[in-house]
Formats: sequence, C-alpha cells, structure tokens
Amino acid sequence: MDSKAQQDEGRAAWAPGVVIVGAGPSGLAAAACLAARGVPATVLEMSDSLASTWRDRTYDRLTLHLPKRFCELPLLPFPEAYPTYPSKDQFVAYMEAYAAAAGVAPRFGARVEEAAFDAAAGAWAVRLAGGGGGGEVLMARWLVVATGENAVPRAPDFPGVASPRQFAGRVMHTWEYKSGEAFAGQKVLVVGCGNSGMEVSLDLCRHGAKPSLVVRNTVHVLPREMLGVSTFGIAMALLKWLPVRLVDRFLLAAAHLALGDTGQLGLRRPKTGPIELKNLTGRTPVLDVGTLQHIKSGKIKVVGAVKEATRRGVRFADGKEEQFDAIILATGYRSNVPSWLKDGGDVFTREGTPRTPFPNGWKGKNGLYTVGFTQRGLLGASSDALNVAQDIHRQWTDTGRHTNNVLENNNSV
Repeated sequence: MDSKAQQDEGRAAWAPGVVIVGAGPSGLAAAACLAARGVPATVLEMSDSLASTWRDRTYDRLTLHLPKRFCELPLLPFPEAYPTYPSKDQFVAYMEAYAAAAGVAPRFGARVEEAAFDAAAGAWAVRLAGGGGGGEVLMARWLVVATGENAVPRAPDFPGVASPRQFAGRVMHTWEYKSGEAFAGQKVLVVGCGNSGMEVSLDLCRHGAKPSLVVRNTVHVLPREMLGVSTFGIAMALLKWLPVRLVDRFLLAAAHLALGDTGQLGLRRPKTGPIELKNLTGRTPVLDVGTLQHIKSGKIKVVGAVKEATRRGVRFADGKEEQFDAIILATGYRSNVPSWLKDGGDVFTREGTPRTPFPNGWKGKNGLYTVGFTQRGLLGASSDALNVAQDIHRQWTDTGRHTNNVLENNNSV
C-alpha cells in the first residue's frame, strides 16, 4: 500500500512499537513477552473479547488435551489449584488473568481488512474495516500475525450440506456445537475423526444420542495417559534421548496394549508413526478420553466416507444410504491470513500455512513476524512469542527507541 492509498482510505496514525493481529493465546503471549522487554504493542482483535475462539466457539465439555504444564504461556504458570487438564472456562480465566498481569489491553471490534508493507515509509500499513475504525490505517515498523491456524471453519468436500443444500435436518460445524443435550434420542452423523469429532461423539453418546462417526482416512489413536502419566509427557521425555521412530514404536506398542487393535474398529493406523506424522504433516494423533470404549460397545458407530447428503440422510461412498436427524461437521479449521495479509509470501503459502517448518517459521522480511502457526499448539506459540519478542527488542534497542521516519515524527499523515 502506498502513501496515496493510505490517505484515500482514511487517516493513517503511527502505532508505537508493534501491531499484533489477534488476541487469542498467541497474540497475548507475543504482547506479554514484548511488554516484559519494554516494547509497546497494539493488539487488534476483531471480536468483542480475548480468547474468543475458546470462549465462544468450543463445546462445553472441552478440556485441554495436554497437561497444563505443557500449555502455560511464557511468564505466568497456571494456578496450582487448577486440575491437570483445565476446562475451557478455566483456560479462558487464565487468559484474562494473563492479559491483566502483563498489562495487555486489546482493542476489540478492530477487524483488519488489509495489511501491506509500505516501502516508502518503511513500515506496515494496517487498514481496519469500516465497522472497526472507520477505515482507519495504523502504521507500524513491526507486524505480528497471531490469528492462528484455526480461524475459519473448513467446509466439507461432499455436496448436499451447503448451498445448494439437500439435507432437511440440522447441520452445524463443531464451532457451533455446545452440548449433546439437544440431540437426545436422535441419530447424528459426525463428520471427522480428529480430537473434536471423537469428543463430540462421546458427548452425544453421554446425552442419549446415537452418533455415527465418519472415518475416511487413517488415524492414530493413543491413550491420553499411560499408567497415570501423560502420554505426551512420556513422549517428550523419551525424545530427549531417543530418535523419533524409536519413540513412535514405543508409543504404538503401549497403545496396542492399552487400547487393542484399533484397526478392527474401523480406525486404521497410518504407516508413519504418530510423532513423525505430526512433524511431517501437522496431523495430530487423537488422545482418547473414553470414545474408544463406546465404539467397542457399539454405542458409537464407525462409518466410511460420505459421497453426498440426501434429504433424509447421506449416501456413503460404497453406495449405501442411511437416515440421520442431524449432521455435525468436525472438519477442522483453516487460516484466514490470505484474506487480509499482503506481502507475506516469504512466510505464508497461499493457504495461509507456514512455508518454513517449526521452529524457524516465525520471522519474515520487513519486520513481519508470526506466532502460533507451528502446528504444535500452545507450546509452539510460546516458543514463537519468546523468539519474536527477543528479536524485536534487539532492533528496538539498536534504534534507540523506534524508527525515525516522517510518519512517526509527525505522528500522522
């Protein structure tokens, strides 16, 4: 974006320090780490609250899948009174306390319409949507993208549930799902067998619904704990001493002892081990919290790929048809970065995923940074936030305070 375009779009004001887009865990961690080093940041959040995905777009029974010690953000641990696997409400409360302790006050209702590098100014021009600032443009030497990997729900790739819609029953994505109470006694098709699909199926079952779980591809299912110890914790400890493939062999042997042959239940395992697969593709293994037992008992039915939705149900890829009262799409999420970030091609692909794998994908050109695109959850976001804060602080210190361009000296253009 050039200076003329900025003036046309609205008044451009200099934001001291850094502009961070997103007030979820990634954005808050970045802001807190910068604040600890004395670097100011403006945090822009399009919703009306911090950690809005956790607060408003998750189901009621959600807890952290990993122990809290692997999920705490830099500079502030979880309260000791919290359980090993905090609930979503506890996590949101932790986020609020985290922001307050760091003095981070996001600007809510500020939806970024476009962010582009202005070479003439040597800064990023961040244009807000009319509803979030009247076309206001913020200028910043550094821009941190922290909107995350799970910003926009993915649509299913079979016809009949979107426009034109054929299925007459209720259709929702898991971001809308809260509880299985409303589905008691109903036949519900859950499309997707990741952690969300598995847990939603379990929740439906516990509320008296009759869920069927669509499993199209191979999937690794591991017990969340082994002999009372976190499976993830065991894996992290072993990786300090052993190669990935050897750790994977141990995990799969232990999973077979604890869970049996999941392939006989319709949950075939990939040929690549769970940790190696995660490193290569970002596909996370499912940590079982009780779903598998209900599959074994027949309370949750495993079905194959869906070809299309019909008026009363679906037609599967094998040609069989079955009626359902509702369809829940556990089809995951995608990045929204391509819709608003310009000049970020050295960091992001067209799909909004990192070009450089963890742990080196957090820095781009011209003062562009990313936090939370590691495919490694909160641990990865924390690593990014620490690296970004350290790198920006070095530049901040080297320049004496901030860059001396005409925008900053005049405070506006």
